[in-house]
Amino acid sequence: MSILNSLLGIAVILLVAYLCSNNRRRISLRLVSIALLMQFTFAFCMLYLPIGKQVMMWMADKVTALLDYTQIGTQFLLGGLATDKMFDLLGADGFIFVFKVLPVLVFLSALSALLFHVGIMQKLIILIGGALHRLLGTSRAESMSSAANIFLGVTEAPLVIRPYLKYLSSSEFFTILVGGIASIAGTVLLGYAQYGVKIEYLLAASFMSAPAGLLFAKLFYPETKENSDKHTSANSMKEEKSEYRNSIDAVTQGASVGVSMALNIAGMLLALLAIIAMFDGIMMWATSFTGHEISLTQLIGWLFSPVAWLLGVDWTEAQFAGQLLGQKVLFNEFIAYANLQPYLDGSILPATGEALSVKTQVILSFALCGFTNIGTIGIAIGGIGAMCPERRGELTSIAFKAFGAAILANLMNGAIAGLILG
Repeated sequence: MSILNSLLGIAVILLVAYLCSNNRRRISLRLVSIALLMQFTFAFCMLYLPIGKQVMMWMADKVTALLDYTQIGTQFLLGGLATDKMFDLLGADGFIFVFKVLPVLVFLSALSALLFHVGIMQKLIILIGGALHRLLGTSRAESMSSAANIFLGVTEAPLVIRPYLKYLSSSEFFTILVGGIASIAGTVLLGYAQYGVKIEYLLAASFMSAPAGLLFAKLFYPETKENSDKHTSANSMKEEKSEYRNSIDAVTQGASVGVSMALNIAGMLLALLAIIAMFDGIMMWATSFTGHEISLTQLIGWLFSPVAWLLGVDWTEAQFAGQLLGQKVLFNEFIAYANLQPYLDGSILPATGEALSVKTQVILSFALCGFTNIGTIGIAIGGIGAMCPERRGELTSIAFKAFGAAILANLMNGAIAGLILG
């Protein structure tokens, strides 16, 4: 039955995207079919095939080893507060977000800046972007940006094609925005892993987001004009120089950006969690007069539970899964993953009296992996608008439609994961 749910969910997601298209006759069936096949191939190889699982486990082990280097700097600053001794003292409360997650963001921000300065990041982006360009027939610029989104954030990825932003068609511009919102930056992705989400799932979801973003961008906004390829070439893409003076400058500036990002995330989470709790209290007080207290999280769960069911989640777990999907869209994915963490560790789900099923854990790990929250719209408009101020008005006019396309891209990743596991 869950297989049928996932198949129905995939069909519904594609139908919604088709109905939202601004030019259905110009939708490229070749692009849609190949992008879907790429998503299925990634998921099948990484979740089902033994050799694919082994490759993902190998990659996950290497990433885990990389994360361990963060501990050296963190323990120098915080001593025993950054070690596993905190779990001996506090039990489950030993996971302290400020000590476990935020240092990872600073380290990886510095590392990614260094990799960009020495040219390694560009080579990876050109390799993957070139493959997308040839397979899907998308332009070089949008393919490169989509590839960059595997490693970089919504405002950093477009930097690799900054000289060409003014030449992009409206469809390409829309694609750049969708790709950024639907994906997740490598720095933040590894922060999610600190919540107990399996790194191999996060890596798979990140790679799947590249074709997913292109797929839904071109369903919503098919290309109707000449794209930017006449202004770009493979060689011109390689000519983009580092903005850093040397490697030390790259590391220090990258660390500064990481600190700023970490502080912003910490402040945002503090404010949002407090506001959610406040509205929870207000709603429960207001509904207590009816004899049935209803919280904001319960309401979100009811609204999004059909969506969770369509992804392949069992109906008994759909309200909980719906709560997390709703929290991710309305607030952010950090809050959703934080609320998922106890159930990844084996906590009992009150609705069923049992542990959360492995299948639901995997579906949520995939579906929550993306920047698809309302706050990202403002970040994207501010960041991309600053790179190309002459098109800021166009950017604001398509932002919410791009947000919708990105949500469907993330949900499609979850539905495909549910189908493979079914």
